[in-house]
Amino acid sequence: MKNLILKTILVFLVTFSNAYAIKKDEIIDEMTKKIDSVLVVLENKTTSVEDKAKQIIPIVNDAFDFDLMAKIALGKDAWASINEEQKKEFSNVFEDKLKKSYSEKLTLYNNQKVKIISLEPYNNTRLQLKTELVGKEGNYEINYNFYEKNGEWYIYDIDLVGVSIIQTYRQQFAAVLKDKSFDEMFEQFKNQE
Repeated sequence: MKNLILKTILVFLVTFSNAYAIKKDEIIDEMTKKIDSVLVVLENKTTSVEDKAKQIIPIVNDAFDFDLMAKIALGKDAWASINEEQKKEFSNVFEDKLKKSYSEKLTLYNNQKVKIISLEPYNNTRLQLKTELVGKEGNYEINYNFYEKNGEWYIYDIDLVGVSIIQTYRQQFAAVLKDKSFDEMFEQFKNQE
């Protein structure tokens, strides 16, 4: 379990590096730059964990579509049942939780590398960047799922060894929503450490 958590953390940290969406024909080059720049931060042994987080977290916002990630994670029916203010608040909390969760675990980085394999069509209108996390404990497939909005490509999900990070959240939220209201589920989610 610890290894899976570490790999998930590295997936997010490695992609959080440049603050803009990407043109389709630039995805491989830009993701290579992103990966390299984050690894430079992570590999610096003289920088504190807090300073590493300060260098990485502020520049993630535009590479990912956190609003779409929150919407997919909550699920179509639950999303449709809440008002615009609740949607905005949920999206903000969801984004903050993702960033906080991964920035708190920067100490788990142990010189892993990421190798870009290919960019392929995915789910009709989407693209998937296939990569591999290479480390002492083995190699693991990581796929970044992109969608297009206004000519720019944004990451909306990451598959780690065949497991979607957003779908994992969706299953957790759906399980709680079987017995609780959105407000109760959201309060519980906000208060989780």
